[in-house]
Amino acid sequence: MKLVIAIVQDDLVNRVTRSLMEKKHGVTKLSSTGGFLKTGNTTLLIGAEDEKTDEIIEIIRKECKDEGNIVGEKGASDSYANIFVLNMDEFKKI
Repeated sequence: MKLVIAIVQDDLVNRVTRSLMEKKHGVTKLSSTGGFLKTGNTTLLIGAEDEKTDEIIEIIRKECKDEGNIVGEKGASDSYANIFVLNMDEFKKI
C-alpha cells in the first residue's frame, strides 16, 4: 500500500478531487498553508494499492496541467502540485 500526499493549489483542488473520486479513489482533503506552492493550497491524502499509484499521479498531473501559464524566458511552467508517495506498512478502517 502507498500513501499519496498531494499539495494542490486551492483553485485546482476541486477538479483534482472530482476526477479522483470519479475513478473510485478515496481522498481526504485538509486545508493547509505553507511555502511549497506560495499560494493557498490544500493537502490531499490518498491511500492506494501499489499498482494504482501511477494512475493517481497521472490524474493529478492532468488536472493541474495549465499550458497557458508560462513564466521565465526558458518557458518553465509554474508548479501547481507537489506529490509525495510513501510506503504504508498497515492500513485499517475503523
